[in-house]
Amino acid sequence: MDKPRINSAARRLQNRESLEADIVAEAVRMFADCGYEGTSIARIAENAGLSKQNLMYYFPTKQALYQRVLDDVLDEWLERMAHLADAGQPADVLRAYIQAKLKFSREQPYASRVYAMEVIGGAKLYGEQIRDRVVPVLRRDIEVFEGWIAAGRIAPVNATHLLFAIWAMTQSYADFAPQMALVLDRRLTRKDYDEAEQTIARMVLAAVAVA
Repeated sequence: MDKPRINSAARRLQNRESLEADIVAEAVRMFADCGYEGTSIARIAENAGLSKQNLMYYFPTKQALYQRVLDDVLDEWLERMAHLADAGQPADVLRAYIQAKLKFSREQPYASRVYAMEVIGGAKLYGEQIRDRVVPVLRRDIEVFEGWIAAGRIAPVNATHLLFAIWAMTQSYADFAPQMALVLDRRLTRKDYDEAEQTIARMVLAAVAVA
């Protein structure tokens, strides 16, 4: 007797999650193109094929939707940063880290731009979450570098600024992809990302004197 009710509840949950994912996907594009202030709930709803009232059932305010977008962006961004916590040879770990960061830029350019715009704007709406979640990961990664240095596995280096440089180089392939496309007179291709990965890896490994 209970099985139909359980199946029905599972379907409703699945439908809700699917609809929320569609809303968030459209919101990411809108926030990336128009910024927080330039984006309206009504426009997101229209592009997602919903009424404004229907969208607001799931996300009652624009800030709630923006928060969900950035939560999802940061979840995936931090997941890609987890490679430095892996055991292994520094060269292999750094290559995997750079590869993961560039893959995020290639696969999620809108998400990267939303995050970048929030940070450039002073992180007024999401600064606390960034401090709470990114800072501990950065400190963990710095400790990895310091451990490598202490063990003589890499040359002494300012790990903080090296990580900042890696972030800047990899994220530019999302945040500044339109500028790159303008200069190249074409969109970036998979080959461009592969060559960028090789170039960045060579620069980083040279900085820490790892062959």
